[in-house]
Amino acid sequence: MLQTAQIIQIKPQDNVAVAVHDLPAGTEVCPGLVTREPIPQAHKIALQPIPAGGAILRYGVALGYAKADIAPGSWINEHMLDLPESPALTDLPYGTHLVPVEELPRPTRTTWMGYRNKTGPAGTRNLLGIVTTVQCAAGVLKVAVERIKRELLPKYPHVDGVVAVTHPYGCGVAINAPLAKIPIRAVTNLIRHPNFGGEIMVVGLGCEKLTYDRVLPPEDITPENVLTLQDYPGHDAMMQAILDMADKKLQKLEQRRREELPLSELVIGMQCGGSDAFSGITANPSAGYAADMLVRGGGTVLFSEVTEVRDGVPMLAARCVDAATRDRLAEEMQWYDDYLAAGGVDRDANPTPGNKKGGLANIVEKAMGSIAKSGTSPIVEVLSPAEKPTKHGLIYAATPASDIVCGPSQLASGIGLQVFMTGRGTPYGLEVAPVIKVCSRTEMKQHWFDLIDISAGEVATGEKTIADVGTEIFEMILDVASGTRQPYSDQYGFHNDLCIFNPAPIT
Repeated sequence: MLQTAQIIQIKPQDNVAVAVHDLPAGTEVCPGLVTREPIPQAHKIALQPIPAGGAILRYGVALGYAKADIAPGSWINEHMLDLPESPALTDLPYGTHLVPVEELPRPTRTTWMGYRNKTGPAGTRNLLGIVTTVQCAAGVLKVAVERIKRELLPKYPHVDGVVAVTHPYGCGVAINAPLAKIPIRAVTNLIRHPNFGGEIMVVGLGCEKLTYDRVLPPEDITPENVLTLQDYPGHDAMMQAILDMADKKLQKLEQRRREELPLSELVIGMQCGGSDAFSGITANPSAGYAADMLVRGGGTVLFSEVTEVRDGVPMLAARCVDAATRDRLAEEMQWYDDYLAAGGVDRDANPTPGNKKGGLANIVEKAMGSIAKSGTSPIVEVLSPAEKPTKHGLIYAATPASDIVCGPSQLASGIGLQVFMTGRGTPYGLEVAPVIKVCSRTEMKQHWFDLIDISAGEVATGEKTIADVGTEIFEMILDVASGTRQPYSDQYGFHNDLCIFNPAPIT
């Protein structure tokens, strides 16, 4: 990587570099190269002549092809290049770039303090989770949860909180459509989230299509676990029933205590949103370094967002441990290609105006930076949306790239904590599991000094290395998972609604 005070070039073969800060016209960014026009921070500058039709290279990858001749020193933006074809999903190599686990960065700690569960990963929090089967019950449950927090929770000092898990699914849907398995699986797995300690509390209305038997086995459909609002005569009876059931669950949760656990009991998710061109240089690679540390220590790390890895699928396939994992990766990519095509769009519908303002020309450039958050570990498993892992290590969990859909999907897969990288800034948070915010630019941290937990901006200025920031992220992951630190999103109670991914028909 070529790095100066003015520009950063990722690979020697790249014919563009990224501006470290705003560059006025006439700035000499390196010997013999002068900006021909003002270039905004994080945007690309041409390092050499690029003819019309020529590839524009960043990360050693063709982001696209020049629509017209581009002179050295020119600003290159999203309007100046044509999108390349998607990489083919057939005949992908696998296992050709496997980094041995013992060569990954060594973790500074190999244990953490969590809540052990009878099955599955440990919890990072001790929460009473109350899940609805249908949006119709959401209003009642939200009011009831406020009463539980006010009237009951003070009696149980070892319970961290009460969470109403509401969602827009459950009725007015084609419940038997093939793709309905995705939202049903999400709700089913959210009921048993690791942070809920195995205590089941499900509230239904009584006439919805998402009946209890679709999300619970017969042995769990009991008066101790499920409550139907239509069974109760009026407001007071309904509320009292919810409070009585919650009180019994809280009594059990109060007995839980943190204990020292190996990293193999920890599952975390990696996600990015509000990305910019620095995301793939600073924040995401730093998070990837932390991911590698976790994997070496025996932990499990999920990364996601189909459209934001689609253009790097050959790179990911090369890291798949076997042909079956490679094939599952290709299946998930193909499913999403078909899903987008049915909606009349392609993968380049993904980048937002903010992404482009932050220097990302198209989805190819965004994907190359997004993949960096996965680190270098071998990919041991590929999951469909909201599936639970069966292995330890680095796992690709297919989800939409939308922050507020990816997050619930990863929660359903069992993450106890999420690390969220951003370039433009977002107050995003999850109530079920803590979210650590990492920003890509020093300016972002200075602007949102009390919203961003960790800044990777000093990587761009050369004051810190990826290993420095990656280790800082790793340490905060274990501190937050252990309950000794609280990220800003939890301090302020910034928690997004859970948008369950539902590609099935709504009736």
